[in-house]
Amino acid sequence: MKYLCLVYSSEEALHSLPESPKDSECIAYAESVRASGRMLAAEALESVQTATTVRVRNGRMSITDGPFAETKEQLAGFYLIEARDLNEAIQVAARIPAARVGCVEVRPVRELKPD
Repeated sequence: MKYLCLVYSSEEALHSLPESPKDSECIAYAESVRASGRMLAAEALESVQTATTVRVRNGRMSITDGPFAETKEQLAGFYLIEARDLNEAIQVAARIPAARVGCVEVRPVRELKPD
């Protein structure tokens, strides 16, 4: 089953605390997940200040600079993995280096079914 591990952290904490992961540690961890055969995709995201939020209401599009909502923690990146079950996905997520300074939300991927 596919699981999406969403990495959230305060941008300031992600890069400034003594326990903040360095890029090289994140790259090494991603390589280890890839080598295990569980990695489907993984990417770090640019600063939340580069985000654009798109909404469509009553057929009209509106665009807002910035993230959807003001929060203490922002989406910093993701891992899309293949895992046997939720427990295995949680074990993979717990070793993501950024989990030390933020959190990782683990969600199963829902397969869309045609009508």
